[in-house]
Amino acid sequence: MRLAYGRVSAKDQNPERQLVKFRELGVEDRFIFVDKQSGKDFERPRYQAMRMMIREGDLVYLDALDRLGRDYDGIISEWKYITRKIGADIVCLDNETLFDSRKFKTMGDFGKVMEDQFLSLLAYVAEQERKKNRQRQAEGIEVARTEGVTFGRPKQEIDDKFIRAYREWKQGQITATEAMKRIGMSKPTFYRRVKEYEKEAFEV
Repeated sequence: MRLAYGRVSAKDQNPERQLVKFRELGVEDRFIFVDKQSGKDFERPRYQAMRMMIREGDLVYLDALDRLGRDYDGIISEWKYITRKIGADIVCLDNETLFDSRKFKTMGDFGKVMEDQFLSLLAYVAEQERKKNRQRQAEGIEVARTEGVTFGRPKQEIDDKFIRAYREWKQGQITATEAMKRIGMSKPTFYRRVKEYEKEAFEV
């Protein structure tokens, strides 16, 4: 039986390019498994569903090795589980010359050694690429911050709404909890803004 596994890193990404390849190889849609999440580990629902279905003699297609995962040790472990423990085969479509487990099996023990070497090399490259991407992302965020771009929730400023609630609270008309509810501030944020406002008022 032919199966295929595809993956994209986020829900808004489209796996269609991978699906087209699998269909052209004659894989039925019901045997194509796609996850839309990070490859940092193998706790992915569609991958686990495929893993449970694989049987000896099956052929599993991957668009690329990093679609299987991005963890160096995990990639090697999963590849060996599928090809050696279960007895199925894997083909990586972006590098069939090196990554077609059927070719290695015809070489006997020497084939296992060759497979291990190539697998270790490309799994390492895949993991290093993931680390580079994270580094580039971190550097991009840092550059954006130096240029004034903010991330996360916007700062809740001291505005007219805050001042009205503050005054009513100070005059004993409402409790601090009620004041926080009115302006939608958490307790720590509220008291920080109170200190800022009182400091400004005192300085004036």
